[in-house]
Amino acid sequence: MNDRILFPTDGSEGATAVFEHVLDIAADHDATVHVLNVADTTHDSVTRIGRDVVDVLEREGESFVADLADAAAGRGVSAVTEVVQGGVDETIVAYAADRDIDLIAMSTRGRTGLDHLLLGSTTERVLRRSSVPVLSIRPDDASMRYPYRNVLVATDGSAPADAAVERAAPLAAAAGAPLHALSIVDVGAVGSEAYLGVDTLVDDAEETVAVAADAAASEGVETVEAVEVDASAPGGIRSYIADHDIDLVVLGTRGRTGVERFLLGSVAERTVRTATVPVVTVPGPDRSPE
Repeated sequence: MNDRILFPTDGSEGATAVFEHVLDIAADHDATVHVLNVADTTHDSVTRIGRDVVDVLEREGESFVADLADAAAGRGVSAVTEVVQGGVDETIVAYAADRDIDLIAMSTRGRTGLDHLLLGSTTERVLRRSSVPVLSIRPDDASMRYPYRNVLVATDGSAPADAAVERAAPLAAAAGAPLHALSIVDVGAVGSEAYLGVDTLVDDAEETVAVAADAAASEGVETVEAVEVDASAPGGIRSYIADHDIDLVVLGTRGRTGVERFLLGSVAERTVRTATVPVVTVPGPDRSPE
């Protein structure tokens, strides 16, 4: 399931730190890592100055990817390197689709100014557009650990949430970790009238969690079922992470709407921005690369 991992890099210290975590995953899954640098030819400064700047960006990019390929070789991990011109997020998404990438792994921070690549907004644009799951990792997270000891999958019973369960189960199995199936009854989203029927919402959430746990258990994974009532879905996820020593969060990038909504793209993005552990966002089965 993680045979081909794409790691876009801008050569920043944060990206290099995150790469060590990616190599842990790749070594565990016997995966090939595709190390990609995008020479951002859409940047205003590049457009004004022209070919000379593009040449500099490409030479820098070749150095960046070569350094990480050496690091991969030192860990016994196979690596493919490439430097490509273009817009950053669209190039990453297209590369992943063209090469049948199983997982895109990205730092949530990177360079700024002319050398920018992996700013948080870039990571968010990729996860919005990608038909491939995206692993977002904060380079300054001192609690980043592998193998994962506890994996959390957030679910609302929607198709993307089901896809997240399918992705989370083998990740937990590979690490020998229990999978926590969590559904948040988001009383901040449903409004005061629905809040009066919160018991019904909790009952529905418990059924959703039970289905997710059964699906994971069929893969031989130990499961924990949890339903939490919170004023916001991202807040409930963060609280659960802290209370249960979670190392990885997996959730869908789309979800239900209206009273039952949970995993809307904005929730996934807020979780990526604020979670203290790596987050895998999984698109629905009908998502095509944009």
